[in-house]
Amino acid sequence: MSRSTNRAYGDIDEDNASTEDNAGTDDTVGSDRAVGAVAPDDHERTFAALAPVPGRGFARTWWGRAWLKALEDTALDGAQLKMGRRRAREGAVGAVSVRPGRITAVVQDRDGTAQRSDVLWQPLSEEEWDRFLDMAVDRAGHIAALLDREMPPHLVEDAAGAGVELLPGIGDLEPECGCEAWDHCPHSAALCYQMARLLDQDPFVLLLMRGRGERRLLDELQVRSIARAARTSPEKRGVEEPADEMSGLPGVPAAEAFAAGDRLPPLPAPPPLPSAPGHPPALDTEGAAPSGVDADTLEFLAADTATRALRLLSDALSPDHGLQPLEPELTERQDAVRLAASASDPRLAARLASGSGRQRPELDLAVRAWRYGGAAALAVLEEEWTPGPDALARATAALEAAWEDGDRPRLRADSRAPGGGRWTLGDARVQLRHGPDGRWWPYREEHGRWVPAGPAGHDPAEALAGLLSEESID
Repeated sequence: MSRSTNRAYGDIDEDNASTEDNAGTDDTVGSDRAVGAVAPDDHERTFAALAPVPGRGFARTWWGRAWLKALEDTALDGAQLKMGRRRAREGAVGAVSVRPGRITAVVQDRDGTAQRSDVLWQPLSEEEWDRFLDMAVDRAGHIAALLDREMPPHLVEDAAGAGVELLPGIGDLEPECGCEAWDHCPHSAALCYQMARLLDQDPFVLLLMRGRGERRLLDELQVRSIARAARTSPEKRGVEEPADEMSGLPGVPAAEAFAAGDRLPPLPAPPPLPSAPGHPPALDTEGAAPSGVDADTLEFLAADTATRALRLLSDALSPDHGLQPLEPELTERQDAVRLAASASDPRLAARLASGSGRQRPELDLAVRAWRYGGAAALAVLEEEWTPGPDALARATAALEAAWEDGDRPRLRADSRAPGGGRWTLGDARVQLRHGPDGRWWPYREEHGRWVPAGPAGHDPAEALAGLLSEESID
């Protein structure tokens, strides 16, 4: 339940003033960061109103999309979110004030009236901040990124491992709006969608809402890092460093070494990335192959290994290496489908079908799913998943909110589905399947069985649009 307020619209000026005259005065962030006026105590930032954003997509970065996913996964009323998304996209949200536990903005209605809207979120406790800072200092990659004013996405997982949730869960975001709605209204929803755009520009805004301004956070990290280094030094541990043959040589003053830093040669550039994977050696035996060795299969596996090695090298040399979560390791059944998706020799496909415990038609169907979405698409095809009550309620709400009134097709839940989470369109031969990752997968009935018919979409209307157009043509 929200704690609705009756505050007058006029009192927003002192809490949520526009910063158009102060743009560019925040010297704590780089030029590619969101520009927002910073309060002297580093506990409040105010961001000028953002321009309307066209199109269906809203957040562009990992942090913006993670915020929206948390919002949409935990919302009870998808229709209110949909209206709020429209208002935010039209530029109806004014300047946004962000401070610990609260974001605030004035949101304009289409009739010209305005409402002050707040969204509250309980800041982290001092104990939780202690655990978060200790976790960051313990991991060299995290502290280096944070001190460089960057927030790697896997910070969320590591923080959760330390018992600190950085993203909102069910019931965490508490709306307060002048319209006195009891739950999220279009005004508070629009404010939440605008928050995603701010996170696109500066993910440190999330930590400010959780209770720490950027300056204070970076200062505390530096203090803890220095203290940790002092505690682990050999002198503090009472350990004498072993003498070596260089110990008697005169040293170089630190200031002199630092001054000479710009005269040192730069590190060599990494080797250029090959344009294509290398060709495996030909394994033509010009006669009988050794017992138990299939030369064609071995050549195929060598070529696949070269392709995967090039992809790993490309990922390692990319600027955002280490910022994306690692892909889970494939099972033998999954890897058999991956290999079959690139195999052109029918004999290899037959061996892969047998090795993975599938009939050949089953493998062909699995390959079709894989080409649409990899392991996630394969799981939707082959694995039974029973959505919990909350997941089922969110999926139903998403279906209700995906179409305008009068445009919604007749969808019925498929009671024959072994795990649930499937909706069939009237008498048409098309179906939507809701996966464990929250995405929607289109299916078509062919020869009495359901087959994958396209890639997944976060919006059920988008996932179904292509199938409906094909059905109308047929």
